[in-house]
This record gives sequence, structure tokens and C-alpha cells, in this order.
Amino acid sequence: MIFEKLPINWLEILLEKYSEEEITNFAKKINNSYETNHILPPLNQIFNAFILCSIEEIKVVILGQDPYHGPNQAHGLSFSVPDFVKIPPSLQNIFKELKTDIPRFEIPRFGNLEQWAKQGVLLLNAVLSVEVGKPGSHKKHGWQNYTDTFIKAISDKKEHVVFLLWGNYAKEKLNLIDVNKHLVLTAAHPSPLARGKFFGCKHFSKTNTYLLEHNIAQIDWRLN
Repeated sequence: MIFEKLPINWLEILLEKYSEEEITNFAKKINNSYETNHILPPLNQIFNAFILCSIEEIKVVILGQDPYHGPNQAHGLSFSVPDFVKIPPSLQNIFKELKTDIPRFEIPRFGNLEQWAKQGVLLLNAVLSVEVGKPGSHKKHGWQNYTDTFIKAISDKKEHVVFLLWGNYAKEKLNLIDVNKHLVLTAAHPSPLARGKFFGCKHFSKTNTYLLEHNIAQIDWRLN
């Protein structure tokens, strides 16, 4: 079952709210999707965000909607793509903003953001799976029940986490976050198709300023 791949500290958060039977039934539904359709990310990568970033290590949460739906694009981290996969337009715009916001940031030739995850950036999609070529196809499967639980648990159990909410879908999660304990930064979605302002938000430097103010190691946003 898919939840066998979820690290125990994250699984325990779900078990505080959901029964083993509820989780098992949901897992069966997702497993069945993988058996009958071409689903992304690969099953062994579906919980990469949680494998690479434990709740104890979290400093920043970057929330996406659902995985990229193009072949080979999704690998379990929001906005990230594996090495040697063409950088999607949303991530290109994220890099353009970083170039103007973070000194010495150079736009990389790859879009793999694992280096951020390993520093405490949870790259979380609200929906963790998608059928190839069908964006939003798993939006009604129920993933949000679990990812909302994670977001609220981070807010409840941690202090001084920076939440980056880009676009209206991400902003809807604001009610799960205690803004008296954490920093929430909002902007338009980085997609070229989105309305509103993303460029000039300076979320990356603002994140590091906040972490520094609370004696937390800053994120090195540069990608080698």
C-alpha cells in the first residue's frame, strides 16, 4: 500500500485524525488507479516531499496544486522536475524571480529542487497524484483531506515556519495556518497563464530575513 512509503512521523500525524481503515481504503483507491492508468509521479516517489523533509526539519512550505501531468515530469515535489527534464514555465518564472531577489543566484539548467527539500523546504502539492495528460484528474480523490491535515499539523506543532501560498488555490489554505506563529506570504501563481503579480514578490529574500530574525538557518536558494 502507498502509505507504507510515508515516513512514520508523518503517518502518525494522519493516525491522530483518521482510522487505519480509512487510510487503508483510500490507499486501495489510489493503488487501483496506478494499476489501471498511467499515473504520476511513480508510486515509489509519491511521498518524496515527506521523505526528504521531516516535520522536525521544516522551515518553509511551498504549496502547489497537483503534480505536473507531462511524461516524466512529476517526482513528488511541488514545482520540481527530475534532472534532464525540460523546466516547466511556472518553474522558469520562479527562477526569474529568484534571479532578481537573491544575490548570486544563477538560473540553473535543471529544475530539480531536491536541494531545497534537504534544507527544510517542504515542496507540497495539495493533490499528490495525477493521470498523465489530465491535469486535476485526481482532484476529487480525497488527497486534500490528508494534505490539509499535514498543513494544520505543521502549523500546530511548529513555530516560525514560512508558508508561501501562490495563487488562489494555495491561498485557500490560509485558514489552516496560525498567522500569529508563522509567516504567510501570498502572491499570484507563477504560471504564465495566471492573473495577478508574482514577479517582484521577493518571497525568497523575505523568507530568509524572517528565518534570520528567529535564529533559524537560512535557505540557500542557489542550485548547483
